[in-house]
Amino acid sequence: MAGDISGIVAVQEPKRPIRLEPSPGMPWIEVAKDAPYFTTDQGEDWTPIGQNDAITWPELRGLFRRKDFSGARQYLHMLSQHGVTCLRLMLEYCHGEHRYLEKPAGSFQPNMIRLWDDIFALCEEYGLRILLTPYDTFWMWIRWKHHPYNKKQGGTCQARGQWLLCTDTRKAIKQRLAWATERWGGSGALFAWDIWNEIHPAHAGDSADCFAEFIEDVGSFLRQTELRLHGRAHPQTVSVFGPVLDKHPHVAEPAFRHPALDFASIHFYEKDTIDRPRNTVDAAVSTGRLTREALAHAPGNRPFFDSEHGPIHHFKDHHKTLPEPFDDEYFRHMQWAHFASGGAGGGMRWPNRHPHSLTAGMRRAQQSLARFVQLINWQQFRRRNLNKETEVSERALTPFCCGDEEQVVLWLLRTDTIGKGGMLYPAHEARQASAKISGLRPGRWQITVWDTSSGSEKDMYETVQACHGDLTISIPPVYTDLAFAIRYTGIPGKQLKEF
Repeated sequence: MAGDISGIVAVQEPKRPIRLEPSPGMPWIEVAKDAPYFTTDQGEDWTPIGQNDAITWPELRGLFRRKDFSGARQYLHMLSQHGVTCLRLMLEYCHGEHRYLEKPAGSFQPNMIRLWDDIFALCEEYGLRILLTPYDTFWMWIRWKHHPYNKKQGGTCQARGQWLLCTDTRKAIKQRLAWATERWGGSGALFAWDIWNEIHPAHAGDSADCFAEFIEDVGSFLRQTELRLHGRAHPQTVSVFGPVLDKHPHVAEPAFRHPALDFASIHFYEKDTIDRPRNTVDAAVSTGRLTREALAHAPGNRPFFDSEHGPIHHFKDHHKTLPEPFDDEYFRHMQWAHFASGGAGGGMRWPNRHPHSLTAGMRRAQQSLARFVQLINWQQFRRRNLNKETEVSERALTPFCCGDEEQVVLWLLRTDTIGKGGMLYPAHEARQASAKISGLRPGRWQITVWDTSSGSEKDMYETVQACHGDLTISIPPVYTDLAFAIRYTGIPGKQLKEF
C-alpha cells in the first residue's frame, strides 16, 4: 500500500439501485502528448467546458437522501445537451452542518456516500466529467470551530493555520483521497483532482515554504494509490486564488510549475473588473491579460484554465445579483477572452447569483463554445498567447488571440460602444478592419467566422499568405464581437489538409 491510510472507520454500505461500475464506453482524460490541451485515452479531443457546482446548490441538492433524484438527472441531462463536459465539485460543502463527508473525522457518512455514488453514476450516464477537490477550504476556514477536523471536535488539527503543516491532518487528507479514489477513481467520469482548493499561505502559518513539499507528498501518494488500484492515475492540479499572487508571487512556482502536477489552474477574481464589474468589457480585457500572465508562468506544454471566476465581491459582500442580461454578456465575454487567449475551455464560473445557478443565456454561451471547439485540432495545437502581437487596423477592436504555425484562435471585442448599463450597444455602426497575425506558415489558410451569440458559423473564406510569416485577414463588420478559427490548409493548388 502506498502510504499509511489506517484509521478509516468502516461504514455500512448504503443500498445502490443504480450501477456504480465504470462505464466501459467512457474513456479517461489525459493531457495531450504534444499540446497543452486534453484528450481521451482513445485519442479524441476533449475540452473542459463547464462551471462550479455544489451538492447544496439548487440543481444537485435533491440528491441528498434522494429527495429529488429526477430533478438532478434532468439537470445533468440539460448540461450535456448544451455542450457542458465538466463540473468542478467539492467532496463536501460545509457552510452548514449536514454535508460533511466525514463526521467524526475518519468516519465516512452513508448519506454522503450514496449522494456521491449517484453523482458519478449520473455523470457516466450523460457523459459528464468531474474536476474533484477534497475540501471546501473557504467555508472550512470560516466555520472551522464546527469542522470535524478541528481538535475541539475530536479531529486532527489544532488550528486552521496549520492545515498543510499538521502531521495528523496530512494523514487525514491522504485518507480521504485514498478512500475516494478507491470508491470512484476507476470511473472515467473523474476528470482530474484539484488536490487542494485555493492553496494559501494562511493554511501553512502564513508561509508558502511548504507548498512544493505538500504537492509532492500528497500528489505522489494519490498517484501511487491510483496506480495500485486502477493501473493508471488521473491528472492533478492545485488551484490558487488569483489575487494571492500579487502579495505572494513566489506561490506561482509550485502552483504553475511543480513537476508533480499535470495542468495549472487559478481563480480569476481580480478586484473591481471581475469581482465587482461595472461593464462587460473590462472583465474580458482583464481575463485576457491574466491568461497571458498565467501562460507565462506555466511550462509551454502544460494546459491551463481558470477554474473559478465571477462577481464574488458584488454578490457576497454587497449582497447583489447582477442583472441577467448584463451577467450573460459578462459571462460570454470572459469565456471567449479566456479561451482565445490560450486557456483550455472557457473557464469555470462560480455562479454568485441568487439562486446559485447559471442562467439560460450562460448555457447558450457554453453551447456556442462547444460547437466552436470542433474547428480546431487540439492535439496538434501548440499555442502561444498572441494578444499583444496581433495587430488590428481598427482601434475600437481589441484582439484576444493564440496560435502556432498552422492554427489560430482569434476573438475580437468592441470596446467603444459601452452603454450606460455597462453592456455593449449593438445598434452602433459596425466596424470593419483587418488583422495581422505573425509567425504563420506561408500558404493557403481557411478562415471560419463565428457568431458567439448565436453559436453558429457566420462566414467562411480562404486566403493565401505569400511570405514573411504574417497573415493578414479581412474582418467582416463587427457590431459587438466575432470569433475566428484560422487553419492552414496547405500550399495553394493542393488538397485541403485534414485533421
